[in-house]
Amino acid sequence: MALLKRELYRQVKGPEVTHADRCTLVFDTDAKNLYVEREVAHCDAGAAGSIEMQTATMDIADYLKQGGQTAGHRELWRLLRTLFKETGDTEGLID
Repeated sequence: MALLKRELYRQVKGPEVTHADRCTLVFDTDAKNLYVEREVAHCDAGAAGSIEMQTATMDIADYLKQGGQTAGHRELWRLLRTLFKETGDTEGLID
């Protein structure tokens, strides 16, 4: 399975208790599926270095409907606008 990935957002907080959050736009070339993958990691250096990781996938529309406008939302909107940018070129359109 080949996955094409483009990072939308990454945030890392804290030196002793580290919290990392990353969102990635993913295209599964085999399944022909486009979705957003969110990975959240929480590492507590004081508790014997315990690490808790969660990964979730969601439909692009569901991701954009989430509350707030994060840097990930803004990057995805930018990519979508670029992808669907009208150029005024009608070549190749079916009549």
